[in-house]
Amino acid sequence: MKTLIVYYSFEGNTKLIAESISQEISADKLALKPENEPKSKGFMKYLWGGKEALMRTKPKLIPFNIDFKDYDVIFIGTPVWAWTYSPPLNTFFSNHLLKDKKIALFCCHGGGKGKIFDKMKKALEGNDILGEIDFIEPIKKDTEKSVESARKWAKEIITKI
Repeated sequence: MKTLIVYYSFEGNTKLIAESISQEISADKLALKPENEPKSKGFMKYLWGGKEALMRTKPKLIPFNIDFKDYDVIFIGTPVWAWTYSPPLNTFFSNHLLKDKKIALFCCHGGGKGKIFDKMKKALEGNDILGEIDFIEPIKKDTEKSVESARKWAKEIITKI
């Protein structure tokens, strides 16, 4: 069974979880990277990120060469911005129609995930959602526990297939 982790990470939290999952289940990784991304410092990042998320922008991504047909299971991860998924995932969902895939969802946030998983499921209609999990600032708060939870969850997802 071939597994892929697709994720966007602005400050490293989602990357930490994606790498932990990848190590546990030997999955390939695809980090979504916008061509133009602001610095991740200061108050402006919240203003920019919130506006981009609320406006449902679709930033141009650095091209990648992956055939999603080659994968049986896809994990998708994002930070939570304004109670939804990040703009790079808007672009990804718009440009890559995933159908009849087994998908697991994860997110990282500072204390409010909102209805992010409902929104991701809507964008991924026609797929089998295997599970979802969220993490509160895993780099800052109990990193080891977050990493262990991510690994355990990923293993459970793969085991039940």
